[in-house]
Order: sequence, then structure tokens, then C-alpha cells
Amino acid sequence: MSDHQELAMQAKAWPFEEARKVLARIGGKIPEKGYVLFQTGYGPSGLPHIGTFGEVARTTMVRNAFEQLCDIPTKLFCFSDDLDGFRKVPDNLPNKEMLAANIGQPLSKVPDPFGEHESLGHHNNARLRQFLDSFGFQYEFLSATEVYKSGRFDQALLEILAKYDKVMDVMLPTLGKERQATYSPFMPICPKTGNVLQVPVEEIKVETGTIVYRDVDGDLVEVPVTGGHCKLQWKPDWAMRQYALDVDYEMSGKDLIDSVKLGKKIQKVLGSKGPETFTYELFLDEQGQKISKSKGNGLSMEEWLTYAPQESLSLYMYNKPRTAKKLYFDVIPRTVDDYLTFKEKVGEQDESKRFENPAWHIHTGNVPSEKTSLSFGILLNLASVCNANDADRLWAFIKRYAPEASPESTPFLDQLVGFAVRYYQDFVKPNLKHRAPNEKERAALEDLLVVLKASSTDASAEDIQTEVYSIGKKHEFDNLRDWFKCLYEVLLGQSQGPRMGTFFALYGVNESVSLVEKALAGEDLTV
Repeated sequence: MSDHQELAMQAKAWPFEEARKVLARIGGKIPEKGYVLFQTGYGPSGLPHIGTFGEVARTTMVRNAFEQLCDIPTKLFCFSDDLDGFRKVPDNLPNKEMLAANIGQPLSKVPDPFGEHESLGHHNNARLRQFLDSFGFQYEFLSATEVYKSGRFDQALLEILAKYDKVMDVMLPTLGKERQATYSPFMPICPKTGNVLQVPVEEIKVETGTIVYRDVDGDLVEVPVTGGHCKLQWKPDWAMRQYALDVDYEMSGKDLIDSVKLGKKIQKVLGSKGPETFTYELFLDEQGQKISKSKGNGLSMEEWLTYAPQESLSLYMYNKPRTAKKLYFDVIPRTVDDYLTFKEKVGEQDESKRFENPAWHIHTGNVPSEKTSLSFGILLNLASVCNANDADRLWAFIKRYAPEASPESTPFLDQLVGFAVRYYQDFVKPNLKHRAPNEKERAALEDLLVVLKASSTDASAEDIQTEVYSIGKKHEFDNLRDWFKCLYEVLLGQSQGPRMGTFFALYGVNESVSLVEKALAGEDLTV
């Protein structure tokens, strides 16, 4: 084992903890299939969403950690359950009448309402692949329709048939009495209509690999369980898929805990120990309620990426995956700045420390070297005081503060500038509320004005910060936080803010003098 692998074996970050479980599962040896398999699943009745991103991003982090432990090859399958029956028409799709006429058809047979692809399933699969590719994920895409029809699942389906009663013993206690009376793990695809049927099975024929059911006309129909003539109900299907593909690792949300337990029982029936599993917590909205796609509460992935870079969303996914976290707009600025802090630290850390750094996991070990001299919070505060309507307004200040920076030479900073302007316009500006200073604060601000006027235009952020700090001590604020809170609320119109030395240096000494003078004169700072 190399020194690199030794360090990885000692790493405490959660992806490494998960990766070591996978290594233990396979006994440290290459599996018979020749690689370790990570899997994520997707139901293509809807479009990719923030949960899809989170699951693939987190699984990729575990896969990357595993690859640091050993030289065993790995694969990530992204599996689309596009043979599932189309159950209801989503609100966000066009041509609803046409779609309604195809209820019951496999998703890979429902016509594409956008007229772009072979079917609705193909359309949403294309969107999923475009989505995954846009984030640079490395994966292999599998379609349930193709895999079922290719025969790749045939042996596993025949084993489910051979152990039908034992599978039913697992499933039936989880169902209500009415559902128990009609339930079968096999859903035949009707030769007449092409619909995926949820019907009672009249007879099991293990020797011929077939089942018999009664169709809508009352006729008995015998179909093979193989070759795409039947599909499994989703819970047995999930377990069968893991068994047939020999999946080594798969994660899922807290809402699927019972399904995971059922899957393990079915795996046992099939004589398999099943994959290593990981349960992540679900997201909450600002009120602490579970986020629901149908309710539309909380923050969508598209909304996050309108106001912050993908790396910040990856950090949000990395942090405490087993803890329920609120997902709303206010978490964005802090998460962006946390990401910047972690990214900047990587270059100063030895390998063992990098393994604990979230930025290393976000970038699968290849952390960009571009230095970002300004925090997102600072950019937001600058946008506030100069009422920025576009990126050029902020860049005029940034170039003076950091002459080496430009949209061309520091593209990531340029992205942050654009995000900051949008975030300021939509969330900060409507809530700005400057207050007047009290008598004690006014005296301190007058001293600050004297200091700023005496400062050179190229005074460093650290020198200005030292002076600001000294003024707070001189005026004997009970807690220096109260002095800085005064600066935030009086000058910036917010309850929280940046290091004021950095802010004044960025905004400019002369401009800062004018800002303090206006505050002392009681002028409107939001104009």
C-alpha cells in the first residue's frame, strides 16, 4: 500500500468512511465483474432536480474517495426506470390531453409532448444526461427498457419467479388488505394495449419462466417474465436491479428507509448480501417543513445556480449529509464564502489535511488554483453601497483594489461578481434598512471620519481594520461586536457585514469618507 493510500485509509471525512465500508464489503479484492459498482437511480416521469444533483454528487465523492484507497476499477451507473408505467400527467408538461390518453403505457412508449424525442422517457433521459454532463459527472447511463429487453435481467427475474412465495412473504406484510389481494411483484406488459398492468397473477410457471394473468377482456394470458415482457414493482425492482448488476454501493433519502430494509430482505431471499447503503437526510424549507416538488416550497437547483456557483451547491451537499438542513435563499452567501475559504486552504495543506477539506471532495482532488481575493459577502456589501445594476459597476472598484484582477484573468471572480449583482438586486436591495446612529455611535463615527480622511488612498485593508478596531476600543463599547454592528446597520443597512477594513479599502478611502459623512448628516444611503 502506498503512502497516499495509507493516508486515505486514515482520513475521517465521511466519503472516506463510506469508501472503507465498500472496500471491506469486497474484501479488498477486485469483484468477479471486474470493478466496484456505484449506482444512482432516477424516475424519468419528471425532470432532474436538486435531489438528483445531490445524490449523484455525493455518490461521486464516495467513489473518488474509494479510488484513493486502492487500485480497483470503479464504475458509476445512473439508472433510469423508464419502463415504469405512466401514472399521472405532470402539471409542467404541454399536450396534457395526449399524455392523458397514454396513462398506463411505459414511459419509454409515451409520446414526447415536446415533439423532440422518441418518447417522454427518452426526452427526460436526454435531459438527465445533459444535466449530469453539465456538471462534469463521470457515469454510464442505463435505461430500464433497454436492460430488461436485452436479457441482462433475465436470470435475476427467473430467480424472483422461482422464489415467488418468499418474495411475497416479504412484500405482503407491508401492504393494506385490499392491495394484498391483488399484489404481484411482476407487472406484465399487455400484448394487446402495451400498458404496464398491475393485476393479480393467476398462475406461476417456474419451469417455463412464465406467469398467467387475466386481461381486461377476461381472457387468460401467459407471458414470459423475461425479455421485457414483464416489469417488477418498484421495490422488488430496486432490489433485483442491485442483485442483477451486483451493485456495491447506493445511497438514498430518509424517506426510503423502509424500502431499503425491504430490499435487504429480498436480497437475502436471492442469496445476496446486497450493496452498502447510505441514508441521507431530506431538505427543509425556511419554516422547517420538508421540501416537496409538488408544493414548490424551498429552493430549487435552478434558483441556487442563478445566484451562486455550482461549487457552493456541491459544498451544501457535502456538509453533514445525515443532518436535515434548511434550503432557502439566505444560506447561499455563507455557503459561497465557506467554499472560498476551503478552496484557498487547499494549497497550504499537506495531503492528509486535504483529504479532510470539502473542496478536495467537491473537485475530486483537482482543486482550481485561481485565487479569489474577495469574499461573496464583501461583493454583496459593495453592491449595496454603490447600488450596482451590473457587473461593470463592481469591477470599477475591484480593479482599483486589486489591479491584477480582471474578468479575463480571474473568471471565477467574474462569475461571483455577476452572482452578487443578481443576489443584491433580488434579495438585499428590497430589505435594506439603514438606521441613524445613537449619541455614542455618532462620536465613534466622527472619529472614524477623521481617521479615513487622514488615510492615504492606497492604505491597506489591514491598516484600516486596525484603526477601526482601535476606535471601537477607544469609545468603550461593552462588546466590540456592537461597534461593528453599528457600522453594518448605519452604513450598509444590514445586521451583518464584512471586515470593514477590507470593505473600506475596496470601496475606496474617498468614497468611504463620503459614505460616513452622509450617514452622519442623516442622508438617504439607499439612493
